[in-house]
Amino acid sequence: MITTRPVLTGTFGMVASTHWLASAVGMRVLEAGGNAFDAAAAAGFTLSVVEPHLNGPGGDAPVIGHRAADGRTFVVCGQGVVPAGATTAAYRDLGVTEVPGTGHLAAVVPGAFGAWLDLLARYGTLPLADVLGPAVGYARDGYPLVPAAARTIATVAEMFRTHWPSSAEVYLPGGAVPAAGARFANPQLAGTFERLLAEAAAAGADREAQIEAARRAFYEGFVAQAVDAFVTGTPVMDATGRAHTGFLRADDLAAWHATEEPTVAVPFAGVEVHKTGPWGQGPVLLQQLRVLEALGVADLVRDAVAPVDAPGPTAELVHVVVEVAKLAMADRDAWYGDSAPVPLATLLSPAYAAERARLVGPVADGGFRPGSPDGRAPRLPAALVAARAAADAGAAPRLDVGLGEPTVSPIGLSPGDTCHVDVVDRWGNRVSATPSGGWLQSSPVVPGLGFSLPTRAQMCWVEDGLPASLLPGRRPRTTLSPGLVLGDGHGFAFGTPGGDQQDQWTVPFLLRHLLGGLDLQAAIDAPTWHSSHVHQSFHPRSHTPRGLVAEQRLGADVRTALAARGHAVQEAAPWSLGRLSAAGVGPDGLLRAAADPRGQQGYAAGR
Repeated sequence: MITTRPVLTGTFGMVASTHWLASAVGMRVLEAGGNAFDAAAAAGFTLSVVEPHLNGPGGDAPVIGHRAADGRTFVVCGQGVVPAGATTAAYRDLGVTEVPGTGHLAAVVPGAFGAWLDLLARYGTLPLADVLGPAVGYARDGYPLVPAAARTIATVAEMFRTHWPSSAEVYLPGGAVPAAGARFANPQLAGTFERLLAEAAAAGADREAQIEAARRAFYEGFVAQAVDAFVTGTPVMDATGRAHTGFLRADDLAAWHATEEPTVAVPFAGVEVHKTGPWGQGPVLLQQLRVLEALGVADLVRDAVAPVDAPGPTAELVHVVVEVAKLAMADRDAWYGDSAPVPLATLLSPAYAAERARLVGPVADGGFRPGSPDGRAPRLPAALVAARAAADAGAAPRLDVGLGEPTVSPIGLSPGDTCHVDVVDRWGNRVSATPSGGWLQSSPVVPGLGFSLPTRAQMCWVEDGLPASLLPGRRPRTTLSPGLVLGDGHGFAFGTPGGDQQDQWTVPFLLRHLLGGLDLQAAIDAPTWHSSHVHQSFHPRSHTPRGLVAEQRLGADVRTALAARGHAVQEAAPWSLGRLSAAGVGPDGLLRAAADPRGQQGYAAGR
């Protein structure tokens, strides 16, 4: 079949990401002799400059890696924790019952920069200056501003002018909104990076000593001090409609380190699929695969891809996948988090999957049905119950049909925006990373540093006793979800931006590739869908009862058949859902990569 782009095939290295400049930088590092871990960090640093509306050096970065030499597969957790002073009682004392999605009150420890440094120190080979250098160049000399970034800045420009002058200084040069495609620079961020590199160079010639010196300068030195002074000394307007200082302190940064931990994995279609733990939503994908396997999804996929020239989803396949997603996401909302034990072994067990599979019927279910693993009754956050009641009573549904780009309000609220990078090198090392947070629209620029703080505390509940309760020192339950597929000597890294949709859009991709035999590019290009019946992880936690968002390319017959099954079908533009990418090693030993044409921004590069 004809695809929008060829699957890249080669023997040296592959990088696929959500921005062509990051992919090119990753390849530059591979060409310079670096490995996949060096290249992923270089691409990640670059993304933090060229996609400032989607991520930043002060954001979050979960990373999954596989080292081919010894078969080690691991997670580097770059998700910062809730500050020591950010207790539920402290928020209630302020009259805040839900963490706002913008401003200082939502700030957690910046994790992205530390995660990339940890990956480099443990698994990389090149000096920090070689890896960070391209990002410094783009920040200092400029880069073409993508249209989505320009639109985001335009949306929040008045807020910047009125309430966040440090952001206006960076993103409204000369007081004006920069034009799409215009050359845009961030000299403040370049200066921060250059100062970090100077601290690294002062540590001597040892590569790891240099990386540690940069880490200390960020988390214990001038960066931490600037963050503390800004958060404690400058109240800023947030989504509550009031100005607040925040809880993040220099001591919180100094106490935090990126951590390495095992992946969570399940077997599927003859391979293993790896995700992060339930402090993110990654296991949601694994739960879906388990239940779909129990439902015999392989037969449905074969029916869908049978027309070789135009394989497409059948209504039966879409229906089953959507109903399974609703069940898995209900479990996510009831059981996932970092503030209480998660019964993950049971949630991912074949017996539990079989139990959940029996709930999938011929018509769209309108309920919210978390399970009872190990006989435990699910407890749902009161605010989630209220949001559900409002939607069921006919409140305006969310219209969530985006690419994984932000849907931004004039006050900076933006659900589910991020970016992604996948890398494989000639030695077979693989990396999948989903850097996010530190969005320009959600938190004001720290004066003099040129970047914003992460606002992930908004993912926590200001209600005690829940797996995702706000708890100092614990990670917010995020939507960030890199992925890795491993077989016998082969496999690939994969992922997409998209908030709550990340672990929905990747399901049909995996089904088409692993069960249907489509190549990576064809599996990405094919029309897709997601359920909007699931609860949004971002304010206002809304959902559309029985909602199903489907690209127009699914076809009128399929959409009509889904509506007949009771789905509230919302037609999306033909190429509008997701920004997937993938890179890995095929069973024949050749390297392969693919990137989504949606958004006209992501690219794969390799040879």
